[in-house]
Amino acid sequence: MSEFATPRAVFQRLIDGVTARRPDGLPQLYAEDAVVVHPFAHPASRLEGREALRAHFARLETLPVEMKARNVVVHQTADPEVIVAEFEYAGRNTETGRDFVVPNVFVMRVRGGRIVESRDYAHHQAFEEAMA
Repeated sequence: MSEFATPRAVFQRLIDGVTARRPDGLPQLYAEDAVVVHPFAHPASRLEGREALRAHFARLETLPVEMKARNVVVHQTADPEVIVAEFEYAGRNTETGRDFVVPNVFVMRVRGGRIVESRDYAHHQAFEEAMA
């Protein structure tokens, strides 16, 4: 049995940290040279390395949101390192009172208990509209 966290457990820690808005521990979930791609962002973005992820997650503390992850379904794949996670972030803009739902699909590779690559297909426009 492996001593490392499973891909499913690492994913759960990720969404728990995001929804709790605790960015300090999130970069540690990623490998030093991790690559995270957001193909549906406008413009599409690519974060390379733990420091880029640290800067990305630091914005969580300044966002006027309360949110939770719901409708979480994690699919195992033929590759034991890879999962596909479907879920929604549901929340509220605490400044405007506007509710939002952001659908997500993450395709994540976890090796040695750390995320080494992830393609995060989020509905970025829905989140941007909620923040307006």
